[in-house]
Amino acid sequence: MDLALLVKAIILGVVEGLTEFLPISSTGHLILVGHLLNFNDEKGQVFEIFIQAGAILAVCWEYRARLVFAFRGITNEPRAQRFVLNLFIAFLPLAILGLLFSKQIKAVLFHPLPVALAFIVGGFVILFAERWYKARTKQELLLLRDKAPGIVARPMIASVDDLTWRDAMKLGLAQCAALIPGTSRSGATIIGGLFFGLSRKCSTEFSFFLAIPTLFAATAYTLWKARALLSNSDIPLFTVGFVAAFVTAFIVVRWLIRYVSTHDFTVFGWYRIVFGFVVLATAYSGAVDWRPH
Repeated sequence: MDLALLVKAIILGVVEGLTEFLPISSTGHLILVGHLLNFNDEKGQVFEIFIQAGAILAVCWEYRARLVFAFRGITNEPRAQRFVLNLFIAFLPLAILGLLFSKQIKAVLFHPLPVALAFIVGGFVILFAERWYKARTKQELLLLRDKAPGIVARPMIASVDDLTWRDAMKLGLAQCAALIPGTSRSGATIIGGLFFGLSRKCSTEFSFFLAIPTLFAATAYTLWKARALLSNSDIPLFTVGFVAAFVTAFIVVRWLIRYVSTHDFTVFGWYRIVFGFVVLATAYSGAVDWRPH
């Protein structure tokens, strides 16, 4: 195997694992890094989709007990049935819109400069969402303290098990924003969850679970469409990227669950804004040629 290609595969695998479950857009980072590495041709784009399966496998392993419970109880356990139904409902909107419009979106938006703009806009959305979430939480605490008569606030949803099918549908619609590269699938789901009354931990965990059908379906669909483009000689390259994404994502998933128990997402909002402006500044100054190859 070409050593240079091997190094590129490792870099992209690590980038995928680091960014898939953070609200900073793995697709956006892969587009930008792939552009810099000159690894964004048709096969490179298939590779970027494939290694997402490595990141999702890390979630499957981390939550294996929960997934086994859902699989075993799907025929007779109400909690497992509700969990699986909610995932299916939340998965549908993005699947349908993706099938209908993915070709047009890729042609227009899968380029560095649109991604940079999406980074910036998404960063401001996160900052706004955090301010709104903190204000809402403070208001609820005041209502509980004062026991205001006649005012009943909907309690915050703290567990994935407490979600209704309506909650799942709203989260699925929020995930559709991720069709715009640079928006972040996990970010859209997590921030949408905050607006819809979920706790940070509940929003984050549901985004993990929702990634399983979403990204496995995207990987299978992409591999099927690109089957004529691939050969056995690509197996080592794809395997290296897959393993790098799995290992990195496994570390990130464990870290993120601990992080959200004591921190908010503001730092990710500022990161997106700064990173987006860096891309625009380097494009304007000519330091980096971000035009499509």
